[in-house]
Amino acid sequence: MTALPVVVSYGGYNAAGRSSFDQSYRRMIFESLSQADKHKTLAGIAALMGLEGGAESVEKAVVEGTLIRRIEDSVFNPDHAPCNAKLEASPADNGETTFRIKKRQLPQTPPENWQINAVGDDQVEIVVKGENCLYIPDHKPFPVKAAAQLPTGFNPGDYYNSRSQPRGLQMAVAGASDALHALGLDWDLVRSKVSPDEVGMYASSCLGQLAEEGFGGVLKSRWLGGRASSKQIPMSLNSMPADFINAYVLGSVGHTEAIAGACASFLYNLQAAVRDIQLGRRKVAVVGCAEAPVTLENLEGFMAMSALATIDSIGRLDGVENPDPRLYSRPFCGNGGFVMGESAQYIILMDDSLAVELGADIHGAVPGVFMDADGVKKSISSPGPGNYITFAKALALGRAVLGDNGLQRSMVLAHGSSTPQNRVTESLIFDRLAGVFGIENWPVCAVKAFVGHSMATASGDQVVAAIASMRHGIIPGIKTGKAIADDVHQQHLNFPLKDLEVGAGALDAAFINAKGFGGNNATGLLLSPAKTEQMLAKRHSHQWADYLNRRNQVRETALAYEARADKADLQVIYRFGDGMLADEDVAITDREVVVPGYGKPISLSVDNPFSDMGQE
Repeated sequence: MTALPVVVSYGGYNAAGRSSFDQSYRRMIFESLSQADKHKTLAGIAALMGLEGGAESVEKAVVEGTLIRRIEDSVFNPDHAPCNAKLEASPADNGETTFRIKKRQLPQTPPENWQINAVGDDQVEIVVKGENCLYIPDHKPFPVKAAAQLPTGFNPGDYYNSRSQPRGLQMAVAGASDALHALGLDWDLVRSKVSPDEVGMYASSCLGQLAEEGFGGVLKSRWLGGRASSKQIPMSLNSMPADFINAYVLGSVGHTEAIAGACASFLYNLQAAVRDIQLGRRKVAVVGCAEAPVTLENLEGFMAMSALATIDSIGRLDGVENPDPRLYSRPFCGNGGFVMGESAQYIILMDDSLAVELGADIHGAVPGVFMDADGVKKSISSPGPGNYITFAKALALGRAVLGDNGLQRSMVLAHGSSTPQNRVTESLIFDRLAGVFGIENWPVCAVKAFVGHSMATASGDQVVAAIASMRHGIIPGIKTGKAIADDVHQQHLNFPLKDLEVGAGALDAAFINAKGFGGNNATGLLLSPAKTEQMLAKRHSHQWADYLNRRNQVRETALAYEARADKADLQVIYRFGDGMLADEDVAITDREVVVPGYGKPISLSVDNPFSDMGQE
């Protein structure tokens, strides 16, 4: 009997707010909420943003300070802006100073005392008369005007002792804490039911930590006249969204891995967790990603690839000089590039038997995640056939688990990056496979319209939105676009431009799709909370009544946390040095390892898996 990995909690933060208890989802479908839910959403996000006053008085500030919006001025701090060249020289005997730079490094308005001579195709020689030559290029107007940053005024590092930590790791600590509190179960109780190596952590970032406290500061320290610190490189590693949570949130000595697959990284980590639970290696898995890529240098790099929406690309589409930054991201509509976002998302999975034993609340299940590469390429960033394979495998598994009727009761959470190429290639995949599997009017949701592209965490944003969409029966529409583009394939698909109300319980499953640079394709099958509960009730029928009783208490505990979190009492967990184990605390024999704090030892009684090849 194969274990079913069930989602027992989820949490995190992105531009729409807090993920636990569907706050960020409610912000996405704000126009479709009841007055009571609007009031709850506004009050909770306002507290996060540090706003005071009633829901009505803060509504404008909450609406303007969330989702994709004009990029915050702090990103353009000139003290930390990248410098194309910084040249200091002493004049020669004739009073002239000569140096060469690339043409693209020329300032927009060269000084009058510069004589500029072309040297080759990409360089110029500059002759300067005077006693001193100091060249720091001026800062040209930056064409990227939009980003999906955390709600204005919310800084996760303010909620614990986060000194010297990059923003991405602050988000990771806060996001994982949110998921752990929303679990409604004491973590020590969970640990008492398993051995240490039956707990796994699967998390990463894609780009590493780019803030001043991480790689960003290391790369700029010398030319800014400073020096790198001993903390910056360790904190920069893309494994830190796993390592920090093990060390400072969970205190885990269990399995850990950090998988990077570009924009599919969250699904790559999820696949590893699902695999290990199904193989019986893990009973509990924490899966997540954290990415804080909204820095000037990073935006500059993606802009050089023509990947980002700019004031020029969107202005040409809209026929205006200053287009609304809130409408820059338009998946499957007329678009001109994606919008960078920041996000940290963590979900907690359990073996279905353990979840039932503990009375954990069930938010869905993940029967499988599939990953395939693209084969031979001309450009490493271009798409290929791998996503056809991943999506076809996920559909085949969905049909096996749910039947043909179940596929009709499903939705797609598209990668939906908001680039002209993606809208064509991804829609073609969905449309062709929908035809093959007999699916009609298949609803496609693209949450990057609201929270931008958070790189490694992108499919985590999709997962938490999918869980909420299936629970509440409202699929967020692509409300930033006026019409689906003519080149989008949609014979069998439905791309709603407004929130699509299908009704609670109408959806059995969601297909989570991710397409990453380099051929990193992944598609996951996510079952709805209702469908998962129906399946578990059948498998665990003999103890289902007891489970429901235990779940009531778990829900009460979780809801008590929601009430506190809605008042910005986040209770971020940061166990710096708390409960450290000394070497002598670990008891070891040749048969087992006993670690204090866990209810079961690690067995060292291992059968020879290669008995047919050795040792008589």
